[in-house]
Amino acid sequence: MIQVRHSNERGAAEYIWLKSRHTFSFAGYYDHEHMGVSALRVINDDKVTPGNGFGTHSHQDMEIISYVKKGSIEHKDSMGNVKRLPAGEFQLMTAGRGVTHSEYNPSNTVPLEFIQIWIQPNVYGIEASYQQKRFDNMDGLQLIASPDARDGSLLIHQDACLFQLRLKADQNASHPLDPGRTVYVHVVSGDLVVDGKRLHEGDGATVKDVKTVDFTVDGNSISEALLFDLP
Repeated sequence: MIQVRHSNERGAAEYIWLKSRHTFSFAGYYDHEHMGVSALRVINDDKVTPGNGFGTHSHQDMEIISYVKKGSIEHKDSMGNVKRLPAGEFQLMTAGRGVTHSEYNPSNTVPLEFIQIWIQPNVYGIEASYQQKRFDNMDGLQLIASPDARDGSLLIHQDACLFQLRLKADQNASHPLDPGRTVYVHVVSGDLVVDGKRLHEGDGATVKDVKTVDFTVDGNSISEALLFDLP
């Protein structure tokens, strides 16, 4: 079974310095039919104007992942981390028992575009932590985060895995799905066919009750997506 979430159906928040699209209910956007999928609670597609950003704010008991599409993020937190997150890199912050941080676009000319993801953990009140990594570009599925940090992936405190999917024209890939688990796919760029359904940039899809999830790209498209394997 596949259920598509079209990009133009997402919630929206627009300010002078920020344009955001919310796949699931977030802040002032509420839709009782779109509260998340399994432990996946937030996918926000954010565009931040040069020199602006999110001031210091707090989080608790949440796994927060950022992926930069364009530009870079200037990150500062209460753990003492002062980091620059450029395009193509992943950041995973475990909020644990509590952390404060800020995220800014340090450029005076280049807009920042990034995806912010929240995943509910399966342990609470642990020590906050920070991880950041660039993964080698490769076609197909690449593991980004896992509960055992296998194959050099980031450690996430949930029985969930995040994969990055890159496919060129006429390439295909598949992901086995164990009984009782759910896949959520978010298209970062390009067009992607997921189990026969064509998705475009910003679209997402929930897939369950199948043995494998199949991905194809046809025509001249180059596609990038994020795949979440969830309990």
